[in-house]
Amino acid sequence: MDLGNDLVEGIFLERVNRFLARIEVNGREVGVHVANSGRMKELFVPGRRVLVRPVAGEHRKTKFDLVLVDMGWALASADARAPNALLAEGVANGHLKQFAGYPEIRREVTFGDSRLDLMLEGPPGRCYIEAKSVTLVENGVGLFPDSPTIRGAKHLRTLESVLEAGHRAAVVFVIQRPDARAFATNDPADPALAEAFRAAVAAGVEAYAYNCQVTERELRLDQSLPIRPYAEAVGNA
Repeated sequence: MDLGNDLVEGIFLERVNRFLARIEVNGREVGVHVANSGRMKELFVPGRRVLVRPVAGEHRKTKFDLVLVDMGWALASADARAPNALLAEGVANGHLKQFAGYPEIRREVTFGDSRLDLMLEGPPGRCYIEAKSVTLVENGVGLFPDSPTIRGAKHLRTLESVLEAGHRAAVVFVIQRPDARAFATNDPADPALAEAFRAAVAAGVEAYAYNCQVTERELRLDQSLPIRPYAEAVGNA
């Protein structure tokens, strides 16, 4: 996914609330929109370099969107909207071989009372996919979520309903940084999500995890990662 050439450097100061942070750009404090409801304490460290995108609009409260965080040795994407686009791109360009054979790709589709990220359609039928943004990595293990998420468990139950309706269903965890070697649900942070994930997989929902290569110009899916139980993943990290 091309990030363009209009990103602006800044210095992270503080997160004000769920969707607002303060940064310094050219010696001036400004507000930036944070398109991610996760806590991201491991990324949002005062003094870190960030990259933001100027965004115009009459109804905007801020003039920038937060895009990347410089961890000092690598970049991480902080935009929870990105995995949806990455998966659509990966299906379209053939990078995600498990989703080959679906020429039609639709984003943000409603199923029941949920909105899922992708619906693929083709000769094999329909496949509904939910993408989850992961930014927390501990000892090489990507963990989701970093705080309780009611919507996350709801989406997993919806994917079970997709199966019951005769369609294919999958959840893809996108770790938006390069250092993860495995993935696990973050059971201590959200036991309900972890249980919903185990139930969904037992019912037949497919699960995949990928890390990402991140540069100042591009974000792309990289390696497919093993998904492990939390205790095993953390114990072997």
